[in-house]
Amino acid sequence: MPVIINHATLGEIVSLYHRIPEFTLPVDNAALLQRIGASAACALIAYVGEEPAGFKLGYALHKDNFYSWLGGVLPEYRRDGVAQALLEAQEKWAKEKGYKSISVKTRNSFPAMLMLLVKNGYQVIELEKKGEVVDYRLVLRKGLNI
Repeated sequence: MPVIINHATLGEIVSLYHRIPEFTLPVDNAALLQRIGASAACALIAYVGEEPAGFKLGYALHKDNFYSWLGGVLPEYRRDGVAQALLEAQEKWAKEKGYKSISVKTRNSFPAMLMLLVKNGYQVIELEKKGEVVDYRLVLRKGLNI
C-alpha cells in the first residue's frame, strides 16, 4: 500500500508517540510546545491506507538550520517505506521554507535510524557521550543544496 504523508496536529503526534515501544518518557501537547517554543515547526503523519503509521516532528534551530527532533514508526509498519517517506517529506518542506541544512540526533541504540540517515546523505558531525555506549548520541547534518 502507498504511504500518504499529511501535516499533523500535536495531538496526533502525541497519540502515535505513545504507541511506539521505544518511547518511554511521558509526552503531551504542552511538552512538545515547550520544546518547540516560537520556532517554525513541521509536524507530519504518515498513513498506510486509513491507518496512522508514523510521524516526524521538527523545528527551526535558526534561519538556516532545521532540526528533525522526534519521529517514529509503529512496529507493524516498519520496513514498509514509512520512515523514508517521512524523511523525504520533511526535507522537501524544509527546502521549500529556505533552510540550508537539516540536523538530527539519534542514538547507537537505534541502528535502523542511523542507517536510514546515512543512506540519505546525512553525515555524523558530533558524538555526545552519555551513559553506556549504546546510549551515545550521534548528531548528523545534511545540506539541502538550495
